Amino acid sequence: MLTKNISLINFQKIKINKKALKEFQILKKEFLNKKNKFLLSLSENYKYSFSKKEIKKYTKFSFVQIIGIGGSILGAKAIYCFLRYKIKKRFFFIDNLNLNNKKNNKKNQLNLVISKSGNTLETISNLNGLNRNSKSIFITENKNNYLRNIANVMKSEIFEHKDYIGGRYSVLSETGMLPANLMGLDCKKFKRLNHLINDKIFVNRLISSVSGILNFHKNKKTNSIILNYDEGSQNLFNWYQQLVAESLGKKSKGILPFVSLMPRDNHSLMQLYLDGTKNNFFTFFIVEESKTNKIKKDNLLNSHNYLKNKSMSEILKAQFYATQSIFKKRKIPFRSFVIKKRNEEALGELFTFFILETIMLGKALNINPYDQPDVELIKKETIKNLLNF
Repeated sequence: MLTKNISLINFQKIKINKKALKEFQILKKEFLNKKNKFLLSLSENYKYSFSKKEIKKYTKFSFVQIIGIGGSILGAKAIYCFLRYKIKKRFFFIDNLNLNNKKNNKKNQLNLVISKSGNTLETISNLNGLNRNSKSIFITENKNNYLRNIANVMKSEIFEHKDYIGGRYSVLSETGMLPANLMGLDCKKFKRLNHLINDKIFVNRLISSVSGILNFHKNKKTNSIILNYDEGSQNLFNWYQQLVAESLGKKSKGILPFVSLMPRDNHSLMQLYLDGTKNNFFTFFIVEESKTNKIKKDNLLNSHNYLKNKSMSEILKAQFYATQSIFKKRKIPFRSFVIKKRNEEALGELFTFFILETIMLGKALNINPYDQPDVELIKKETIKNLLNF
């Protein structure tokens, strides 16, 4: 077990890496001594730039449109899709350049616009589709930028995106928790670091996982492939993909994360996974579901009676464990997450685990996990091209 909400079977035959252990001890000390302000955002002690009282007036809106890109929006989208069954409102996400630039102005609609810098080109461009009189909230840094200026023109509410929290690490701060509040979720339940930092099982699994990935990286296994057996978690792993790629892809090092939706990809990519290049390690992921449709006996031929009265979740689970069995026989490295409960606590624990894992990997590889200097090159070149078109 990782926690009561999550079962984790880690990579096999992995020795604890001293760097992994050291980096965890440093992070724990920084957190307990409150020397790392970012880590506080993962805890129940974090102070938001908004209060429940301030956003209560926005809970009346039944349709919420979120505009952002990358870390500004991926966390909120992951929360919405993972916990969709608990959310009564409709949320719509504009998380890429909206080429049609159509106005989406529904009755009883609230717009939530997010960009840390406040100058993100795609977000600014997509804003053009908004009705200037529509009700909107902006989340951006407390400095002079485009979003803050246009929010003032629109007479919209502005909440601060803390400058010490990078977008891809911001899911448990304003960018993820303000939307979660609007979704009617309990934000306190996401904040698990205070408990997990002293949980021996969680800590041991985390250090072991980092040790395994460091060993793979050393041996040129640098493709982290997620075999995801839960459609509701696909956006969680889109969030994970950015977290890992942008944090660790530096100095000719890094991990390439790839998300594979199962069992669909059994019929397209599994041949490569089983017998192709050997530079991959895998993460199996499934959420245990109790309420899914069953195969009807009346519609079943006798040749396939083994499917009689089997639920879709049972079929999925059978495939999940069958694939792991073949991986073991082929000695293909993998770890396996089984989510026992689909709730805020479980999702908060996953966010915390993957964030800490990524930071520890970066530090152990002598990489700064918090910056993304080369991304700025494309932004500058794009503006140069636009000036010349």
